[in-house]
Amino acid sequence: MRKRKKIERNEESLRELWDNVKHTSIHIIGVPEGEEREKGTEKIFQEIIAENFPNMGKEPLTQIQDAQRVPYKINPRGKTPRHILIKLTKINNKEKILKAAREKKQVTYKGNPIRLLVDFSAETLQARRE
Repeated sequence: MRKRKKIERNEESLRELWDNVKHTSIHIIGVPEGEEREKGTEKIFQEIIAENFPNMGKEPLTQIQDAQRVPYKINPRGKTPRHILIKLTKINNKEKILKAAREKKQVTYKGNPIRLLVDFSAETLQARRE
């Protein structure tokens, strides 16, 4: 019984660590595959901000630490485009962007609907579903 509690506690702290690592990240879903080859993933993110939140584009909100498609390899059977993961330098920038996205309700890229989401660990997502 004590061993089980210790395992649960360790799993919980591991989940918190992962969420802490991901706390400045935004997941972008729905951007067509291949767009990043021409411009780069960071430029796509800046275009999304400019298209949907023109007032934010003027602020240095979009200081990007890292931007990439995930997973790295393309699944040949995958019908949907891979997600884009944006890691910002500051958490309050991420929160401002996500709040603006919630208020706007419909976020687009070149007129097509996309989604901006918080990047949580798989364990946290599972716990939220339950």
